[in-house]
Amino acid sequence: MKFLWTVKFMQSDSFVMAFVVYAGFNVTLVTVASLLCVYIGPSAAGSGIPEVKAYLNGVDTPNIFSIKTLFVKILGSIGSVAGGLIVGKEGPLVHVGSCIASILGQGGSVKHGLTCKWLRYLKNDRDRRDLVTCGAAAGVAAAFRAPVGGVLFAMEEVTSWWRGPLLWRAFFTTAVVAVVLRTGIAWCKQGHCGLAGEGGLIIFDVSGVQDNYGLNELVPVVVLGLLGGVLGSLFNQINAKIIMWSGGWLKKKGKFAKIAQAVIVALITSICSFGLPWLAKCRPCPDHLTIPGEKSCPSYGRAGNFKNFHCPDGYYNDLAGLFFNTNEDTVRNLFSKGTNGEFEFSSLFLYLGSAYSLALLTYGIAVPSGLFVPAILCGATYGRIVGMVMGMFYKNGPIDEGVYALLGAASFLGGSMRMTVSLCIILLELTNNLLLLPLIMLVLLISKTVGDCFNDGLYSLHVHIKGIPFLEAHPPRFMSHLTARDAITRPLIWFSKVERVGAIVEVLRSTNHHAFPIVDNDEQSGKPVLFGLVLRSHLLVLLKKKQFLEDRYSYAEKEQSSLVSSAEFAKPGSGKGLTIDDIELTAVEEEMFLDIHEVANTSPYTVVETMSLAKAYTLFRQLGLRHLCVVPRTSEGQPIIGLLTRHDFMSNYLLNLFPHVRQNNYTKIQAFTSSAVGSRL
Repeated sequence: MKFLWTVKFMQSDSFVMAFVVYAGFNVTLVTVASLLCVYIGPSAAGSGIPEVKAYLNGVDTPNIFSIKTLFVKILGSIGSVAGGLIVGKEGPLVHVGSCIASILGQGGSVKHGLTCKWLRYLKNDRDRRDLVTCGAAAGVAAAFRAPVGGVLFAMEEVTSWWRGPLLWRAFFTTAVVAVVLRTGIAWCKQGHCGLAGEGGLIIFDVSGVQDNYGLNELVPVVVLGLLGGVLGSLFNQINAKIIMWSGGWLKKKGKFAKIAQAVIVALITSICSFGLPWLAKCRPCPDHLTIPGEKSCPSYGRAGNFKNFHCPDGYYNDLAGLFFNTNEDTVRNLFSKGTNGEFEFSSLFLYLGSAYSLALLTYGIAVPSGLFVPAILCGATYGRIVGMVMGMFYKNGPIDEGVYALLGAASFLGGSMRMTVSLCIILLELTNNLLLLPLIMLVLLISKTVGDCFNDGLYSLHVHIKGIPFLEAHPPRFMSHLTARDAITRPLIWFSKVERVGAIVEVLRSTNHHAFPIVDNDEQSGKPVLFGLVLRSHLLVLLKKKQFLEDRYSYAEKEQSSLVSSAEFAKPGSGKGLTIDDIELTAVEEEMFLDIHEVANTSPYTVVETMSLAKAYTLFRQLGLRHLCVVPRTSEGQPIIGLLTRHDFMSNYLLNLFPHVRQNNYTKIQAFTSSAVGSRL
């Protein structure tokens, strides 16, 4: 509707009114998306992939998978993509799939009265984590129509623990996605979806082009890989700096400033996409159209390669085909085969600079936004430029310019996101040309290698910027110089097997610890021993049930029928769950006792205090632990020294405690300061 109305005014030479309509649509849609994110679902802003990645690493961020976040993500994505911003829907769809999976895993929403009892057996950490992984795979499969690519994306990028049964579950999920997509596409092709009824499972078809490449094409492929690595890492660096600066400034100004930022970016994008095509010259239409699906030149009121814009009949504006278009149609134009010579060098350079700058400004504002499409736009543009240069040297070059655009998109994606296998398969499923596999593999490997020399991948940077305590696959080298005992700085708080209720309540109110050791005297030797660990959530359930004892020694007489059921200890949903403030106790009840040894984990993982912290990190990370007990070398005295949690393995925390182990050798360029991130932990 936006483009049809704008073109209608342009055909009547009402260019000012056309811009007002075009910019008005964009600003209104982006404003609605920003209002939803700022006031209703703040967790829906951005792509959501860093949060999904953090959850699958063991960090359960509040409200990240709630029903409110789900609906804001869906509606906000529609507003931001339809509002003309240089963003994509792929990242948000990963978040949407994960939200649906998490809601299914908790049996629905108790708060909104949407529950299903037969789903409640999934209310545990492992099953919900597997469901969220399958949901992320389904999001990628739906966004790119790439079922196998979705499975590999979940395996390579988002999940931290992968096991055999999860592979076929994710594969089954994406297979269902492919069937549903094909059914929907068949229904749309019957004319039920209006302008959105075109396309199939292959979005950007580059099959049928000449693919008998030789050694001459290896040079531009290497150049594209180098360009992708440099430009991708530079994008990560600048974007991280912008978000760090704007985040602190917007925090001081309040919510209105976030909405104003989104509106300003939408207005700047509208001015660029409507104004810059006026700088391009009108070009005569080609005599013979060899583009599949392209019937006329110029095209009016529909998607097409040859946009008329302000040109007379028989001419088209090549820059309008890039700017004055939807992002998906722009990618389709850049990837299209048989279009050698369609674009001018000046138009491509102008679009590359504008799209790169707008993507830097846009990714991070308070709207749902993905980065796959901006990366593909930038990469395909300079890939097309390289293809045109190759055409100047080899007049009868075997590779089409559209193929160079595909390789350029792969290089920028590899340079910014640092994925290889999943991106390779996604691009092959997108373009339906398996013969390009060696070139795509080579360009991805080169761009990732070059990018890794400068900084981390974009999603890893955003995980750190958000202050999420993420555990990487391998410990930093300085941890080998520290022991498990060195990382323990907090005083130890422990309970007995039978503890006074008032003491438990006082500890729960004064601390935010999630687990507490249970220490009691051994029945034979009489020495204190580590009995196990008890979770805060389990203590709260016991306090809520109020099954208290009169004294410490009456727990053996308690009937088994009075114990709480295992269902009451199930993992809560996306809300805060039970807190100590929800429990009301009288003074008499606080003087009674509570038997906690029956709900304790009597076999917690333990390490000796002299163990290398790097080894303790590996154990903690590989087993997916939340707590790791540190015990003394000798059996004399206290049986436990302390607990290691995720926070104790954070590099900034440890380097602040032990600055002498800070590495002085070459390290990657950091997009943020240690103090800035440390303040968020």
